[in-house]
Amino acid sequence: MAVTIGVHSSNPSLYHLYHLSRLGFAQEELAALDETVAFLPYTNGVRTGELLTQGVIDFGGTGSTPPVTAQAAGHDLVYTAVSAPRPGHGALLVPEDSPVRTVTDLKGRTVHLAIGSWQTHLVAKALDDAGLSYADDITAVRSDGDSEQLLRAGEIGAWVAQGPELAAARRTGGLRTLVATGDVISDRSVFFTRRDFAESRPEVVEALTRALRRADDWAAAHPRAAAEIAAADLGGSADDWETALRALPWRIEAVSDAFLAEQQEAADIFHRTGFIDRPVEVATARARVTGSAGPKAV
Repeated sequence: MAVTIGVHSSNPSLYHLYHLSRLGFAQEELAALDETVAFLPYTNGVRTGELLTQGVIDFGGTGSTPPVTAQAAGHDLVYTAVSAPRPGHGALLVPEDSPVRTVTDLKGRTVHLAIGSWQTHLVAKALDDAGLSYADDITAVRSDGDSEQLLRAGEIGAWVAQGPELAAARRTGGLRTLVATGDVISDRSVFFTRRDFAESRPEVVEALTRALRRADDWAAAHPRAAAEIAAADLGGSADDWETALRALPWRIEAVSDAFLAEQQEAADIFHRTGFIDRPVEVATARARVTGSAGPKAV
């Protein structure tokens, strides 16, 4: 039976597992279980919960926000593993000469970010910590290729940059960090699947987690090669990609109570601000099985 892994460029572990499929990392892990593997690339990680529920994919990964919004939409998901924290993965930037000196100064301003991604978690929590509301006190606009230029021209108040874009912006200069990601959230890669898949095939989930670890180990040991793969496929310079990839921890961890508490805090903020329309109990996204790669039942 084929196991379909969803892949998008915003999840570096899955992205490199896909591009390293020629080395057989996932195939070898699943072959021992008489399973085959297929990869399905798609562009919007926010769709991961929907694609899992529809059976289009069997396993996926995103940042912290999409599984929370997927639960709010009624998708029955199970967390399988997480990356180590990624404090240097992104930052909320403002121009060097901006009057915005603290998060409180963002009130009434426009902020560009990847809405629905981990960046929503970053901005919403930073505002919440400052006594402001994501829904009421800023205008959140989906970032695009013009976001950096608009920020430098003073036409928007702030912009969340990540990965090679952040490396390139810092190399160019003229911007400063208003909020460092690691000061607000842990910003982990998060891996999850459907409940029926997790509970009926825990050995497959464990095999996929081992494959992710192998891909991470390769990327950690070969940052320049990993950067060249990403630059050729996604654009940007290999130097900026290398800077970004070297900042990642490349370590997959088990789902912990501390991680679930982080996710619950995000879910509560999202509900208070109307980003999700109903409360979410994050702890329900645990498998009712035991396994080395997955969480234990509660």
